[in-house]
Amino acid sequence: MGAEWPVLSLREAGVSLIDCEHRTPPAAESGYPYVAIPQVKQGRIDLTAVRRITREHFDEWTRKACPQPCDVVLSRRCNPGETAFVPEGLEFALGQNLVLLRADGTKVIKPFLRWLVRGPQWWEQVRMFINVGAVFDSLKCADIPYFRLPIPPVPEQRAIAHILGTLDKKIELNRWMSETLEAMAGAFFKSWFVDFDPVCAKMEGGWRPGQSRPGLPADLSDLFPAGLVDSELGEIPEGWDVQSLDEIARFLNGLALQKYPPKDGRSLPVIKIAQLRAGNTSGADLASADLEADYIVEDGDVLFSWSGSLECVLWAGGRGALNQHLFKVTSADYPKWLYYLWIHEHLGDFRHIAAGKATTMGHIQRHHLSDAKVVLPPPPLLRAMDGTMGPLIDGLWRRRIQSRTLAAVRDTLLPKLISGEIRVRDAERFMESRAL
Repeated sequence: MGAEWPVLSLREAGVSLIDCEHRTPPAAESGYPYVAIPQVKQGRIDLTAVRRITREHFDEWTRKACPQPCDVVLSRRCNPGETAFVPEGLEFALGQNLVLLRADGTKVIKPFLRWLVRGPQWWEQVRMFINVGAVFDSLKCADIPYFRLPIPPVPEQRAIAHILGTLDKKIELNRWMSETLEAMAGAFFKSWFVDFDPVCAKMEGGWRPGQSRPGLPADLSDLFPAGLVDSELGEIPEGWDVQSLDEIARFLNGLALQKYPPKDGRSLPVIKIAQLRAGNTSGADLASADLEADYIVEDGDVLFSWSGSLECVLWAGGRGALNQHLFKVTSADYPKWLYYLWIHEHLGDFRHIAAGKATTMGHIQRHHLSDAKVVLPPPPLLRAMDGTMGPLIDGLWRRRIQSRTLAAVRDTLLPKLISGEIRVRDAERFMESRAL
């Protein structure tokens, strides 16, 4: 089927290239996003840590290259060939070494372009035209319009874009809901454990027994005390306790897994800091599957990198082996959300400590976990809190697992559909069989 499709250059297919400004605007405290190479991730634009620019600079930088919905952002350098889709409603300026690809809709419809540039034939063209550099490999603007790709008929394009786009929308919805659940959990935690809002409300006379506060059930409100007392941390709720972070959880350091190579054809992907940050084990080294259970990571585990890039995550990237420089954090006595959010509360201090290690890779030591203090409510209140917080945190990582499954289906279907290896109706039956 795919062999019957015409092979056209991007130029012949009506896909134009729009280059960026070859300079960088000054950063501003707020304003419009200036999307650079680090923001091009896994087919989407990630605005985490994006540079901001003023309206004046935004107007100047979008005069030549003004991104439109369904455009594709293409990286020419560092990660040449990587692309990201421009969604509706996102205004941004294009960074250096990025270009826009734009379909005119005649031979390639706009919603299909994002998938066309992620198939195996695309990467064959990238490898063919790549310029190997001493520091970075790159693609030339003059070469990209001559990339030759099989172009399916427009009805086929619409069907492929619909199937893959539906999966992508579900992944994006899960991502948004995970972020929302994490924000809700963080807001509750700050209100209860940092600002002591329910206690302060009682002290100010703004509460009666049996009365609920916004986002706080009445039975939970009743369990908060009505006063603060002095402690080593300053004032804390009456009846609450102060402990160290390593008293409420066990911080198990990983193994030097190069000493545990795979054997008998059985292996686990090694979870290092790179995998922690990516959220998956793609491209990971392999280690023996015959490790002690404590050193095997499962979905839902709390992982904390104490060296290099200090991060704390709820792992949802599948079963793996715990590498050194990562803590697997567990507790037999306290709920997962409690120690996960307390680590996050201290993360800024930990990063400051690590940044001070000028002669070595930034890290913290175990005594820093002992120095990090937490406040704990009495067991009845903690159990009541768990009724609210537990489902939020569980929902967060379970949605990430669902997204991983959806992404695996999408990434399996994409090359087969783009190449014509399978027909659209076969892909539709495949999705129906899995209730996707």
